Amino acid sequence: MKIVFMGTPEFAVPILEKIQSQHEVILAVTQPDTYNQRKRKIIYSPVKEFALKHGLPLFQPESIKTEKEKILNLEVDLIVTAAYGQFVPKVLLEHPRYKAINVHGSLLPKYRGGAPIQRAIMNGEETTGISIIYMTPKMDAGDIIMKREIPILDEDTSDTMFEKLSSLGSEMILEAICSLEKGTVKPERQDEKAVTFAYNLTKEDELLDFQKPARTVFNQIRGLASNPGAYFRLDGFEIKVYRSRIAPYNTSVAPGRIIKISKDSFDISCGEGTVLQITEVQVPSKKRMSTRDFLNGNGRNLIQINKEIDQ
Repeated sequence: MKIVFMGTPEFAVPILEKIQSQHEVILAVTQPDTYNQRKRKIIYSPVKEFALKHGLPLFQPESIKTEKEKILNLEVDLIVTAAYGQFVPKVLLEHPRYKAINVHGSLLPKYRGGAPIQRAIMNGEETTGISIIYMTPKMDAGDIIMKREIPILDEDTSDTMFEKLSSLGSEMILEAICSLEKGTVKPERQDEKAVTFAYNLTKEDELLDFQKPARTVFNQIRGLASNPGAYFRLDGFEIKVYRSRIAPYNTSVAPGRIIKISKDSFDISCGEGTVLQITEVQVPSKKRMSTRDFLNGNGRNLIQINKEIDQ
């Protein structure tokens, strides 16, 4: 098959790699380069890095809606998207012989949108998966070609689930393409009554609220690790939290106070008498570090028993 692949982050790379192993990728479409002010360097997307390494034709439109002719002028059997990052116009979706399909990181119709993996973890879901769907102009609403489920473990973060789901998507994609070629696809219409949305993350999503139970805060930290990271404020400092664990004891202390300090964690009282132990943090201008290292350095005077978290 002659395939146009559209994707941007690391999630998309194993899927592109698997497609390239058995099909002709006639164009790799990805988001434009970005510029890192702090490092003063241009940043390529992971898909661009892969395309350059493997000599694939590359296209980086600012807007695929207004720069679609390059693809329309190609003879295309199939468009495959995986976390591309732009809405693809209907004229492109209908251009290929076998139309366009999308590899989406949730069990649709749950978690349509741009942050399905993070939102599933933050909401305490015990399972998620990959849905490969026909693309339509409506976001993630197309008929399902195939769907597979995997568990979300307590030790999982958004980082580990991105890797697991990317791997799962790469395992599924060739089977999906084969079924399209053979005409054996039996599309499943999504149940609109079961639809939920996974909207893009905002700065408000990152702020930890210790009035909530420890399990809820724990899930929020996992869902946001390592990018962009959850945080709380203490004495005006913004402290990011990348790892935590639920304490095996309860407390009568009001939520939002530091109630215990040990060698490798400090404990914060949460809602419903629960307690969260903070085990990996980052303070402004510093690298991520274990709480043990933090308490031996910058955190020595900052983390104190009975200190209240800034509201």
